[in-house]
Amino acid sequence: MDVVYGWKLGGRKVDVAVVSDRGRDTIRTYVIDPAAARAHQAPLTDVTVPSAPPVFSSSAAEVNEQRTAYGLAAWKGDDGVPYVAVSRRNTTRVGLFRLVATADGKVGYAPVRNVDLPASFALPNGGTWAPCEEPGEDPQVEGMVGDPEHGVLYAAQEDVGIWRIPLGGGRPALVDRVKGYGVPSAYDPQTEECHVTGADPGYGGKNLTADAEGLTIYAKDDGEGYLLASSQGDNTFVAYDREDGNDYLGRFRIAPGTSVDGSEECDGAMVTSAPVGDFKHGLLVVQDGFNAPDETGADGAVRTNTNFKFVDWREVAEPLDLDVAPGDWDPRD
Repeated sequence: MDVVYGWKLGGRKVDVAVVSDRGRDTIRTYVIDPAAARAHQAPLTDVTVPSAPPVFSSSAAEVNEQRTAYGLAAWKGDDGVPYVAVSRRNTTRVGLFRLVATADGKVGYAPVRNVDLPASFALPNGGTWAPCEEPGEDPQVEGMVGDPEHGVLYAAQEDVGIWRIPLGGGRPALVDRVKGYGVPSAYDPQTEECHVTGADPGYGGKNLTADAEGLTIYAKDDGEGYLLASSQGDNTFVAYDREDGNDYLGRFRIAPGTSVDGSEECDGAMVTSAPVGDFKHGLLVVQDGFNAPDETGADGAVRTNTNFKFVDWREVAEPLDLDVAPGDWDPRD
């Protein structure tokens, strides 16, 4: 999910939540009503056109195979038009789309182009490496974030690393690799898991432990700020410079507090430098894949559950010597 801020729709400027509907292979859009939220009413109104076509699939059979819309990022271009990037589950494809407003205030979408990332990679030793996946699957993308000020989309290919994709066309470049990049492994159908089959050749990165997942940008004025990435394999987050070749700046973990647990196996995150409610210095929101304690259902069965953790940006920035710049950037400007 992502948010497009300040889009003129139906004669008024609104904020729009954009989500991927994996079950139908569509992009869905919702107008956000802050007044309704303050009144404890439903804050979202679905404005998706009823005729929204499949994003990737050409038939109902393809939809049923679930190689459908998966990760998503949205942003407004220099022309004021919202754009959306959507990854295709179990493939390397990322589709770019333009949101289209209808006269009655509904929202559809039109394709711009597809970007197919590699599924295998040439290694410095002359060999070729492909991440281990289940049979018939390729290394997919889930976490993404658009950076229109620099004309790029960042995409986290889970078992590979983070790509920087030029929005106007051009060759994608790997910003960072996961530690297991280049390590030979094979899928075992009996255990339904991948197992390492050889020595680590040392071609991986030092900062990300697969899966590379949620991406988000702490935006400052004049295009400055930080790219944050979820390193799901070791339950940490990595900070990169938004400029200057995306240099590594440090890492951190959302640890347990006095009343709530931390974040583990994070799939997604969103950060803002704008003041939000009681978070006057900026806010980081991260998904916690294993919220504690477990819940017990009506049938007595214990179930794991997930939720979101809210973190004051200062708690992240100060130990890493990153900037705290509340109000330096407004998403509606």
